[in-house]
Amino acid sequence: MQTAFITHPTCLKYTIETGHPDSPARLMAIEDQLIASGLYHFLQHHEAPRASRAQLERVHTTAYLDRLSAAAPSEGLVAVGADTWMNPFTLEAALHAAGAVILGTDLVMAGKVANAFCSIRPPGHHASRDQAMGLCLFNNVAVGAAHALAAHGLSRIAIADFDVHHGNGTEDIFRDDPRVLMCSLFQHPFYPHTGATGSDHIINVPLAEGTDGAGMRRAVLAHWLPALQSFQPEMIFISAGFDGHWQDEIADLLLVESDYSWITQQLKAVAATCSKGRIVSALEGGYEPHALGRSAMAHIKVLSD
Repeated sequence: MQTAFITHPTCLKYTIETGHPDSPARLMAIEDQLIASGLYHFLQHHEAPRASRAQLERVHTTAYLDRLSAAAPSEGLVAVGADTWMNPFTLEAALHAAGAVILGTDLVMAGKVANAFCSIRPPGHHASRDQAMGLCLFNNVAVGAAHALAAHGLSRIAIADFDVHHGNGTEDIFRDDPRVLMCSLFQHPFYPHTGATGSDHIINVPLAEGTDGAGMRRAVLAHWLPALQSFQPEMIFISAGFDGHWQDEIADLLLVESDYSWITQQLKAVAATCSKGRIVSALEGGYEPHALGRSAMAHIKVLSD
């Protein structure tokens, strides 16, 4: 079976300001690399639907969703958090970003694809139940995980987050839900300055500035894999942030494309043994377009064999 590649044109339409690192060029860089590698035409392409209010309310409060809808501008930029803004296309893009992960979940659970990659923006893992943060409006991976639990009857979901920033919003949403194992590695201390503690189902792995691929691999082998193997997830969601690449100036980790291939291989091996291969991956960060394109292509290449 193929890997699904899920996106939506609206994800290319919103901008924040000239020179801002979260630009439409990010998604274009991924597609360019997939085309140049020859992989693009081997993927199963889908256009993301909009997430419904009921699907979003599984992880976000009604009051928060109402505030976002009311704040959406007809022109210009509106701040909806200290570091998060909307233009006239942002809310629609966010609805399709969350909808992409829901569609990926449905396709994988139906056996129509082996796994899925959602090439989307805005990202999601900083969005908490009732707060926009870090460019994130809806927590896309959390929406997908909650959909797998509620609509497909699963009881054990794992979320693996290798973005350079801690997925504080995802932790906020699932902190008290033992059905969800969250494994997160991230530069620390660093934005959003969370993740120093964890629990039996929140596996936070802080990495020091300057950590390279060897250090990251040791952390995954020591902390993530034992937790995943013990938990035996029925499905794995990936918050796939590629901003830990050494060329990405937003942070100070020293990862390279082969590190993203390796971590994807580890997660795919876990999924093969206990999750029937079920994986849905969603783009989070990655702000140097060339490094992002190469890293995402390496990730998708492993997903698609």
